[in-house]
Amino acid sequence: MKILSKIASGMILSTGLLMAASYSVDNAHSNVGFTVKHMMVTNVHGKFTSYDAKVEFDDATKTFKKLVTNIDTKSIDTGIEKRDNHLRSDDFFAVEKFPKMTFEMTSYKADGDDGKMTGNLTIRGITKPVVLEVEDIAILGDKVGFSIEGKINRQDFDLKWNKAIELGGVAVSDEVKIKVDIEAKKQ
Repeated sequence: MKILSKIASGMILSTGLLMAASYSVDNAHSNVGFTVKHMMVTNVHGKFTSYDAKVEFDDATKTFKKLVTNIDTKSIDTGIEKRDNHLRSDDFFAVEKFPKMTFEMTSYKADGDDGKMTGNLTIRGITKPVVLEVEDIAILGDKVGFSIEGKINRQDFDLKWNKAIELGGVAVSDEVKIKVDIEAKKQ
């Protein structure tokens, strides 16, 4: 009886894995962005323009089986060259020493068109677990689209530069909001 149970479990697991398809990210219709509070009064928005991702997704259950992303830290873009160069420096991303940051999903819990994605985020060689919200999963033919949002504390990743401001507070908040919008095509 135990043998039959193991065989049945194995068949169910393999069937689930076979239903997932590989997708390639369409960078022209995707965005890897962030928002951070500046001077405690306004938000600064930025993005990374060079990245790749491996996505395995099950259309039938709207479940991610795999998501691995590599982001070129040098590609940071806030629209202000002086600020971007500072972010590339050792004060923040240290892009010469740490040219990539990565995210690798470890689990996914679906909830209809949404879900929670847990994974390991590595920035400046420091890896921390993060939980991200996945929203608005949409499937059209051989394409899938979705949004990922979450928050991290930049201090956890040794992005420590800051400056006290005269009226109180600091120049850059510790909390960074992550917002990723992806469109991917089935391979």
